[in-house]
Amino acid sequence: MASIKETCAIVGIGETPYIRGCDKSVIELHLEASLKALDDAGLSPKDIDSVMPSSVAGTFAEQFILNLGIEDLRYSISLHQGGAGVGGSVESACLAITMGHASCVLVAYGRLGYSAQRVSARDAASRQASTFNPAMATWVEFEHPYGNVHPAYYFSQMFRRHMIDFGTKPDCLGHIALACRKHANLNPKALMYQRTMTMEDYLNSRMITDVFHLFDASLESDGAGAFVITSAERARDLKKRPILIMSAAQGHPRHPTSVTEQTPITGFRGIQMAAKKSFAIAGLTPKDIDFAEIYDGYTWVTLCGLEGCGFCKVGEGGSFVEGGRIELGGELPVNTHGGLVSEAHQSGVNHMIEAVRQLRHEVEIPERQVKDAEIGLVTSAGDFGDGAVTILRRS
Repeated sequence: MASIKETCAIVGIGETPYIRGCDKSVIELHLEASLKALDDAGLSPKDIDSVMPSSVAGTFAEQFILNLGIEDLRYSISLHQGGAGVGGSVESACLAITMGHASCVLVAYGRLGYSAQRVSARDAASRQASTFNPAMATWVEFEHPYGNVHPAYYFSQMFRRHMIDFGTKPDCLGHIALACRKHANLNPKALMYQRTMTMEDYLNSRMITDVFHLFDASLESDGAGAFVITSAERARDLKKRPILIMSAAQGHPRHPTSVTEQTPITGFRGIQMAAKKSFAIAGLTPKDIDFAEIYDGYTWVTLCGLEGCGFCKVGEGGSFVEGGRIELGGELPVNTHGGLVSEAHQSGVNHMIEAVRQLRHEVEIPERQVKDAEIGLVTSAGDFGDGAVTILRRS
């Protein structure tokens, strides 16, 4: 069977500023990030023959054709997987290029998460989304009436079960939040840049559910990011050092209507499935990874990602994140840009961009650069248990 291992590479990255309060439309943000990614790669819109827009943001290939002047769009796909769509698009791009259906793929994600798509409107948005997503329709019909209307609610149920089954301490999530904030303090692009936080600050922050503190939640923010994928052969002749895609894989749970319907509910089944496939394709183990950008819609999702990828055993994530292990300079630096909880929440596209920047050794502030970074891992996760895992290598 043919393999996508190192057949493709990410050759360009771009992002808008991450802010709160924006007068641009979502497509304007996506186009801005896309043009920056193309410039970073030394390419022009005429080189793009495939676009993978964000279903989360509601953008369409036709908008890119019209606004970028793409002359021959040969292939397009949008994945309706929420935050898992970024990683899923990497796999889809590699498959399209390897099979000859495309030669240069543009992936753009991001949203007006503060100015237009705030969490306060989540219930109405979910009901609207249910008209085209059967999984969401089931969730709205059977779980909304009982108050399960927001990730903070159903994720807290998952973490509570984890505490009961494995004796996990609730304040372990504070170590994840603290690591992300420390990294954001070294990242001028982060919304939480220069806004320090101590464990005491974390513990004294208000509770938003029975288990989660305010600083466990990802940020409401405006912005977008984009990256360009092409064949490894073509990548060698472009502007920047190509970052090879060693593997990319998706995973989908048996019961995709809600994470609380998975068995067991103490993890993300999609991440576990995707990680197993991705490591097998790359021919690596978790010990080979120099750093990881783990999806963190909530700090709990990061704990699930660490366990699901095998960086620690299931049930041991709480102790694994203690003692600075996931901070820069630790055994496994995690979310080196600050993650969604301290840089910005843009559906995880900023995780992929940060991984590329780390592997190019282009991090602006030297203290944030992972020393001798050669291999990085990125997870993507959706609210309904979908997951994707991408492994990247410095060429």
